Amino acid sequence: MAARIRKGDQVVVISGASKGRQGEVLRVLPTVNKAVVQGVAVAKKHTKARGMGEPGGIISKEMPIHLSNIALIDPETKKATRIGFRTLEDGRKVRVARKSDSVIDG
Repeated sequence: MAARIRKGDQVVVISGASKGRQGEVLRVLPTVNKAVVQGVAVAKKHTKARGMGEPGGIISKEMPIHLSNIALIDPETKKATRIGFRTLEDGRKVRVARKSDSVIDG
């Protein structure tokens, strides 16, 4: 099945604790239907000092969020939209924003 959300897309969180936040998709995990979004679902992780170079402390880490809780931002209206697919005349299959009917990639 074609991917509706891809790395580098601008998305908005539509439900959950981070509702309303926007960010860029850093990584997509298709086997578990999750994505890591920059600045969304940030957790604090306590790390122990490891050897000579790495100090211990608290680091912030983005956690994966389920794909059903994020929506792509329409490039024209700058609002959340659903995604459809269309085949162009030259045979390429592209993603299309449902709200504005604009082509997202290519």
